[in-house]
Amino acid sequence: MARGVRLVGVTNPLPPHATVPTSHHQILPIMQSQTLTILLAGGIGSRLHPLTAERAKPGVPYGGKYRIIDFTLSNCLHSGMRRVLVLTQYKSHSLQKHLRDGWSIFNPELHEYITPVPPQMRTGDTWYSGTADAIYQNLYLLERSGAEYALILSGDHIYRMDYQGMLEFHRESGADCTVACMDVPLEEARSFGVMAIDEASRIIDFQEKPASPRPMPKDPTSACASMGIYVFSLPLLCDLLKRDHGNEISSHDFGKDILPKLIHSHDVYAYSFGGKRGRVSCDRYWRDVGTIDAYFQSNMDLLEPKPPIDLYQLNWSIRTYEPQVPPARTVSGPSGHAGELVNSMLASGVVIEGGSVRNSILSSSVKVEEMAIVERSILFEGVTVGADARLRNCIVDKSVQIPPGERIGFDRASDESRFTVSDNGVVVVPKGYQFPPLAERAGAEIPVGLEPKPLREAVLSGLAAT
Repeated sequence: MARGVRLVGVTNPLPPHATVPTSHHQILPIMQSQTLTILLAGGIGSRLHPLTAERAKPGVPYGGKYRIIDFTLSNCLHSGMRRVLVLTQYKSHSLQKHLRDGWSIFNPELHEYITPVPPQMRTGDTWYSGTADAIYQNLYLLERSGAEYALILSGDHIYRMDYQGMLEFHRESGADCTVACMDVPLEEARSFGVMAIDEASRIIDFQEKPASPRPMPKDPTSACASMGIYVFSLPLLCDLLKRDHGNEISSHDFGKDILPKLIHSHDVYAYSFGGKRGRVSCDRYWRDVGTIDAYFQSNMDLLEPKPPIDLYQLNWSIRTYEPQVPPARTVSGPSGHAGELVNSMLASGVVIEGGSVRNSILSSSVKVEEMAIVERSILFEGVTVGADARLRNCIVDKSVQIPPGERIGFDRASDESRFTVSDNGVVVVPKGYQFPPLAERAGAEIPVGLEPKPLREAVLSGLAAT
């Protein structure tokens, strides 16, 4: 450890031998250039079906203009992580197209890159079979990188984090491995790796998804949970991956197989998410949007008067690819009915043509026609909502044409006969869904109180005539 002064008053206490180098600003470029980032983006996302029927979970649209993976990649960009390997696997075409269109921003001549890496099968004839195995299958990329550290991330969470602070802590503490952690309610901790740490932030116990999570000593209602974000000294990581690969009973997962053993043989420390280190405003927002209900609620969080995640920090913007389309606008419909917009987010290209949009998120090139009502819903790119249609608590995937007069989100039995409906009643209309012709739907029962009014019938007739 370099000579310097002891660190005082920081979020993560350091072991007694730890010091901070006196030339702090000299260390940042060194750590950036010596760090290889590995972003795991191959998840199948089965609990998000049908949103993942044709795309990988990290490629699912979010917030009207982003993809889920944009949050992790934006964190890398602002943290100075310029060598990024994105390990893809399932249904990766949409994700790889997004990386090409929106993230071809680094200069390979300066040894900077964001490179998608599908399974190469260099070590066998199988696909990635666990988080550790995914990296092991690309071990040659690690060994030839010349990096000193490896930063391992997941591409399917919504959060903002300055990884530079975690790298600094890793080096200052003299850790062999550092695990990012956060406090979670005890009843939710069964879905996480749960840690116990000592006063110096060293991890002394690690259990992956325990049936009875260990509560924190000072807060019996919470547990210290792993975020699946790791910093390893690269030579150690390569050695661990080789040994794990040779273990026939291993599931080749960091949380299940590697970390529980590593804490007994090496210095493994916990880094608290949302502390004072780094340049991110401290919102401490982190969400695993792995289910329809969690995904829907995270999007709705963005509509709060003060959103729990700060998307408006100017020096930590979330980057993405945006199509070149006209600005969003509201206009009157053919009969003169004015468009209405209440507490909603619109991407470019949206046209509200005499319809009403309330507490909803609309992606680019969405059209809401006259007297249609969209409430508390998420509409993906290219969706059209026909005149007098009503949507409530819906997610409508790309390029769906909602017929005039259609009702979705008002009759659960009817919705379940056609679509996926979540535990909390969110209706998901899959990508490219084709509604039956009008003649086949003429006898469909409309819930009491939602029958089209004469004025609406007149509007529809007028639209049909044009």
